[in-house]
Amino acid sequence: MEISEIIIAGDTPGLEWRLPVFRFTGTRPEAPRTYIQAALHANELPGTALLHFLLERLRQAESEGAILGDITVVPQANPIGSAQAHFGELQGRFDLGTRTNFNRDFRLIALGERAGLVEGLDRHSAIDRLKRHLLHMALGCDLVLDLHCDDEGLQYAYIDEAFWPEAADLAAALDMRAVFLSDGESSAFEEAVAYAWKHESGGEKKVLLPGRLSATVELRGTRDVYPDLARKDAEGLYRFLAGRGGVAANDDPLPTFGGVVAPLDNIEMIRAPAAGAILFHRDPGERVKAGDLLATILARPGIPDGAVAVRAPQDGLIVTRVSTRFARRRSDLMKIACAEPSRALRRPGTLEA
Repeated sequence: MEISEIIIAGDTPGLEWRLPVFRFTGTRPEAPRTYIQAALHANELPGTALLHFLLERLRQAESEGAILGDITVVPQANPIGSAQAHFGELQGRFDLGTRTNFNRDFRLIALGERAGLVEGLDRHSAIDRLKRHLLHMALGCDLVLDLHCDDEGLQYAYIDEAFWPEAADLAAALDMRAVFLSDGESSAFEEAVAYAWKHESGGEKKVLLPGRLSATVELRGTRDVYPDLARKDAEGLYRFLAGRGGVAANDDPLPTFGGVVAPLDNIEMIRAPAAGAILFHRDPGERVKAGDLLATILARPGIPDGAVAVRAPQDGLIVTRVSTRFARRRSDLMKIACAEPSRALRRPGTLEA
């Protein structure tokens, strides 16, 4: 295993950021190359815990000669966000200087333009340099996983339709309850990777990418950082790599994925109709019917008729729920995966800011 650091100069004098990178060299040139990162949203740490145990497993595999394809691992992909605290609370989703989501505004380029990502870096801000380094590393691989988590939620993933249903092996290996089929219309990290692959040759855009995968994996909720869960997920991810030929392992077949598969248009984003304290009546993992009471918003506590009911617009599976218990008007409350498209208007791209 080789450990190196990418040094990113800060935008003010005397400041720099260090990005640790772990690399394993494979023994078979034809084996898929893998890139895995965690904590791009710096306050989402289940993936960092997972990679801690996965690296332990990979070191063991290396000693046994079982690393077949090159593997690059970045357990803490955002040292800039890790340093942002406001009144004692880590602010790892948005850059406080530019107000930009750390998982947006990745360059949408053809694969042949990869080398240009790390040329002339002094012309770019520290955030842009970080994003360029991450994308450059990922585009040198065939399997790319970006590990995130939700507020409160099930294990699920965002996977571009170009990789489905081949990517059902990842969903099965990590025991996911749902897969959201994305539309490739955003500048998030995993979609920027897929964009480059789709435009690899400079000719007609590819619609299927067999043998490749770029996915955002949502590892339950922000508080689900426990050694038993991290070890379980690390073992599942190792089994996925074994199934794809990246590492050698026993031939135990993966189970069949039996969770919900829903395009983004079928995700009901449940939003608060009014501001106030939130009383949730249903939990992630529950199936609901149209009209079921999901939450009550105490818009005017103590006043008759001051409570506002929030009901399910259609049948579905509750996949996520916010951890806060106060809502602003139109703030997100839940995601429900449904069999039918939502009637709410949705812009192409990601579900949330």
